[in-house]
Amino acid sequence: MTTTLAPPVRIGKAAVWALGMLAVASGALESVVQPTLPLLQRELDIGPTGGALLNILLPITGALVTPLAGRFGDRYGGKRVLIPLMIVVCVGGMASALAPGLPVLLAGQVLQGAMVGALPLSFIIMSKHLPAGESKAAIGVVSGLFVGGGMLGTLLAGPVAEQLSRHWMFALPTVAVIVATLLVNRLVPKDPADRSDDAGVDWPGLVLLSGVLITLMFVINFALDLASQPLVLFGLVVLLAVLVAGWIAVERRAASPMIDLRMLARPVIWKSSVLTFMICVGTSMSIFLVTQMWSRSGAGYGFGAGATEIGFFLLPGTVVAALAGPVGGNWERRSGSRAVATAGVVVMAVALIAMAVVHFEAWHLVVGKALVALANGLIVTAMTTSIATSAASNETGAATSLILVTRVLGMASGGMLGGVLLAAGTPSGSDVAAESSYITGFILAGVITALALLVTRTMNKGAKA
Repeated sequence: MTTTLAPPVRIGKAAVWALGMLAVASGALESVVQPTLPLLQRELDIGPTGGALLNILLPITGALVTPLAGRFGDRYGGKRVLIPLMIVVCVGGMASALAPGLPVLLAGQVLQGAMVGALPLSFIIMSKHLPAGESKAAIGVVSGLFVGGGMLGTLLAGPVAEQLSRHWMFALPTVAVIVATLLVNRLVPKDPADRSDDAGVDWPGLVLLSGVLITLMFVINFALDLASQPLVLFGLVVLLAVLVAGWIAVERRAASPMIDLRMLARPVIWKSSVLTFMICVGTSMSIFLVTQMWSRSGAGYGFGAGATEIGFFLLPGTVVAALAGPVGGNWERRSGSRAVATAGVVVMAVALIAMAVVHFEAWHLVVGKALVALANGLIVTAMTTSIATSAASNETGAATSLILVTRVLGMASGGMLGGVLLAAGTPSGSDVAAESSYITGFILAGVITALALLVTRTMNKGAKA
């Protein structure tokens, strides 16, 4: 039975900025592992593939939580879902802060991954409480502030970890998330629920998707180790294919699927999803490779930088990425998503290939990473705002969550692939990868990114891709 929805209360600037503050705090908490990964590897005695695993646990959880958060937000209201979700994030942040060792830290990262679902919930709130033009601008601002939070986390994580401890680098942004959540709870009104689609939770789809992600990451992470056991590797690949086929079958028959494949079949959705995935693979590979190169000292390459130095090296990239959020949203509104996406793909591909050729000074990688971050921010924001403002009001969360899921999957896959390449390029008896493995990684990331042009050329030129 369809219920009559009360008109939503228009939210003011204070509520939008409260959501923005939550995005900043969440972005800071999400980003602290990246610049301090070499430090964590040393303290926890883990190698490149283990470091990559630590780096991608949070995105994997996000990929599972985000579609559920978006669907529940569409059905029950963005705020009703956002607040409990952020409580889970806060618990995860404190677990990471108090973790005595790797197992508890991994568990904390899993819980923190719920923060990825906060963005589609914020988009639901703004799309319901603001006119279309204002909501597009607000979504761009909040997206940019999330990246800006990543800037703060990247900049401060190293100094905090080195001067205080790794525990404090998780504790401080967690406290900020708690404060921001309290402000959102106070300032943001409840948005009306829409229970026209009140089917149950697609638990079989969630379980199968979990199996797909875990198996995929396992195959990528241990492919080299299993190369000498081809039957085992083949068995894992077959298992992955069976899980994917089973998940598709379940989603097609589910009354309320976790990820609506019919929605994914829409040109605007699948093109944006494929483009986002490819861009994020290239971005994540470059982030992992430049961070490792800055921290290592190999034969004729590397800079032996500490966590604080790495944070400063990453700062320009996070600054331009924060600016790219609102710029990408406004550019998409004026020129359409195709123009933004094409420009971003070209800039990123050129930057990645350039880093493969020129990486003899630290600033070479600083500039290259900044260009990659700029392109990523432009493309992801343009894709998200285009979908968020073109979807029906009761589909905003589900549609934007698809983009965010593909984003975190791309980031996870790229990080794992970078770790595998460095592990493969590390000579026996050494803990330092050969320079050629970095060059191969940058070139591969550039090729993957350039292939995204095959998608952008099929996109519509208008504002609605």
